[in-house]
Amino acid sequence: MKENDSFFWELAEPLLAEKAIEKGTMMGFPCLRINEDFFASVHRTTGDLIVKLPANRVLDLIETEVGEPFAPNGRRFKEWVAIPNRDATLWQQLISEARTFVEGK
Repeated sequence: MKENDSFFWELAEPLLAEKAIEKGTMMGFPCLRINEDFFASVHRTTGDLIVKLPANRVLDLIETEVGEPFAPNGRRFKEWVAIPNRDATLWQQLISEARTFVEGK
């Protein structure tokens, strides 16, 4: 674990106790998966939270300046958003939302 992703892994630790949730890698980013689907990740250089949410929720987070577009290699992913502010309550809420979103697909 790198120093810039330790905040993410501290929040993710209780989830990893669940059998259905696993660590993985998505495009080189460490992430959480449930039933083989990615739902939360941490940016490997900035330590920002990256979550998969409905496109309209992503736009809302960007418009309210809570989140930023997730655009690795310049290509924006409409169902992914980066959250730079290290707020444990917010991150836990968004990780939970992302899990619910991915489980419902």
